[in-house]
Amino acid sequence: MGRELQAGAMGLSQAILTGDVPGLVARRRAVGAVDNFLRHNRPLDEPAYVLGPETGPDRAFAGRIARSAVRHLGTLGARLEARLTRGLPPKAGALQAILLVGAAEILRLGTPAHAAVDCAVRLAHEDAEAQAFAGLVNAVLRRLAEEGPRTENPLDDMPEWIAERWREAHGLRRARAIAAGSLMDAPLDLSVKSDPGRWAKTLGGVVLPTGTVRIKQPQGAVTALPGYDEGEWWVQDAAARLAFLALGDVRGQRVLDMCAAPGGKTAALAAAGAHVTALDRSTPRMARVVENLERLNLKAETIVADATKWSGPNDFDMVLVDAPCTATGTLRRHPDAGWLKGEEDLAKLVALQGRLLSSAVRFARPGGRVVYATCSLEPEEGEGRVDAAPAGLKLDPVVAGEMPGTEAFLTEEGTLRARPDHWSDIGGVDGFFVARFAVS
Repeated sequence: MGRELQAGAMGLSQAILTGDVPGLVARRRAVGAVDNFLRHNRPLDEPAYVLGPETGPDRAFAGRIARSAVRHLGTLGARLEARLTRGLPPKAGALQAILLVGAAEILRLGTPAHAAVDCAVRLAHEDAEAQAFAGLVNAVLRRLAEEGPRTENPLDDMPEWIAERWREAHGLRRARAIAAGSLMDAPLDLSVKSDPGRWAKTLGGVVLPTGTVRIKQPQGAVTALPGYDEGEWWVQDAAARLAFLALGDVRGQRVLDMCAAPGGKTAALAAAGAHVTALDRSTPRMARVVENLERLNLKAETIVADATKWSGPNDFDMVLVDAPCTATGTLRRHPDAGWLKGEEDLAKLVALQGRLLSSAVRFARPGGRVVYATCSLEPEEGEGRVDAAPAGLKLDPVVAGEMPGTEAFLTEEGTLRARPDHWSDIGGVDGFFVARFAVS
């Protein structure tokens, strides 16, 4: 039930946003987000849907349902298609999203069938075009509840272009393990300004080798956790911190953070005592960086500019290039990413990554360092960028023991390659690639 079924006209009415049935508001938001994703190829986290005006349980529940529906789009879609013998009806409004959300609740989230079916039928009645198929929603979801969950091949929930590439690059066994890791619910990872042990105790988490505080099952809104208002920490996956760690000691160093938004690495650099220049071409995204720095009481120079065209100084001690990419390493947090991008986007992104690395050479002083990173599992966006590094860059390998506890990520070449199947016993990590270069 992929893009070939992304049809329908108007989605849920935005005028109807209240309801007394427990969980109905959250489910309405989830259906709206999934419908927007299916029909308009829009991210799930658009504020009008999952984030909305609600806070706390409604917001968290809506996000959990929507992510589960898209995370398992392949297998849930196949189960639904088997029940829809005549295919998805035309001009059915948000019917596809309603069915996916209901199926995700029943088969993946363990919601009692009567609650999931009742709310799905109610949402169908609210939709001007889907209401004619409320009986179909009831029958299909009740049948799925009777059949129950099945053991599925995790690769079947990956977009086909990703599954095929992973099988080719890693072999079937590892590809399945990577896919299984990508289907896990991601824990909450926090980078703290100081004393990770104290904050792990305060927040009920554990300290990872990267210095990250991990909370496996956070309760309530992130903004309500101790230390948020005081600016003591920020959200950042443990794997994303590898790029910062690869720079080494940054205290007193002039560091350029290219493609800086949303600002996690800028914050890490500033907290470690670097003199940071944060660069990003998006004004709204840079505004978010500034907002985060203000909350954290950290300082950095912020510049809105295209890094490939910026005529900045050429004497930075270090340059961090966290480049735009296909983001296939982040599917456990952003399951829509693999569907919103396609293999046709890869060549354009690889070309951009090459231009960004060439710019990094211009900005770094001789003898300085450049660290390149992507949250992609695709070789062209990682190892391929090392092989095609521009003149002036020489690989500076990370050596064993340099970053204790991260040995699982260290490759023979001295780069870092984190995969979603790494650290699976403690909640996994995002897929990430990091390479460090010396500047001649």
